[in-house]
Amino acid sequence: MNRALSRGRALAAVGQLGPATVWLGMFLVAPLALVVQFSFATRDTGAARAVLPWTTLPYRTALDPAFLPIFWRTLGYAVVTTLTCLVLAFPLAWFIARHGGRFRTVLLALVLLPFWASYLVRVYAWKALLDDGGPVDRLLGAVGLGRDGGYLFTDTAVVLGLVYGFLPFMVLPLYVACVRFDHQLVEASYDLGHGRLSTFVRVVLPGVLPGILAGSLLVLVPAAGDFVTPSLLGGVDQSTFGSVIDDQFGAGNNWPLGSAMAVLLLVLVVFVLLARGRRGEDVL
Repeated sequence: MNRALSRGRALAAVGQLGPATVWLGMFLVAPLALVVQFSFATRDTGAARAVLPWTTLPYRTALDPAFLPIFWRTLGYAVVTTLTCLVLAFPLAWFIARHGGRFRTVLLALVLLPFWASYLVRVYAWKALLDDGGPVDRLLGAVGLGRDGGYLFTDTAVVLGLVYGFLPFMVLPLYVACVRFDHQLVEASYDLGHGRLSTFVRVVLPGVLPGILAGSLLVLVPAAGDFVTPSLLGGVDQSTFGSVIDDQFGAGNNWPLGSAMAVLLLVLVVFVLLARGRRGEDVL
């Protein structure tokens, strides 16, 4: 009886996990294995493909010190984007959680409203806003902050585009953490003589830390791999790992190097995920 019950549970588990396993195997594991294979291949200059014999040259090229500025720029964009999203998203998430009331759903829908439009369209909209003579350039010029050539193709433009694109990913986990947070702890802290700053540091931040970590992860990882925003809003001086990888599979016609850089970026992301896994439970 116990064997039959265990066998039935095993079959049920296989039936539930089977479709997802097949899907992930076909559309995640297999393409990833192909990229890893390409990363060890020799470039065929006659076509945009990789051929045998296998070699570590793509990795040696990707780890060349010449690519270090691009790596640090990519990491810098991702970190600044994450911190900016955190500063902007926390007050908004706190307000919706504490004072949204019956309008919480509407306010969250407004946060998600940009996702109703294509990401590419939104980036092109920022390109028009930041271009020379665009609305942002004219507005800042009116207060003496104008810039020759506009703000397009600058570090500021890239960070603005990344923040706009990934801000909702920070708001939603923070909102969940703020809703779960026991707000009576704030009143108790005030009653014990703590001020606003002390209460925020000692009570609020530890209470919503899982949301901060989850939101930071959701922003940091895609911001580090994004190539659309740096390509459209930045220039050659704003190249990132993602945009260089895109170039290698396109005009660069060097699939092994692009694959090697993609694998290295994936390793960096896995490292971040492992580090995140040691910092407490998720709220998602």
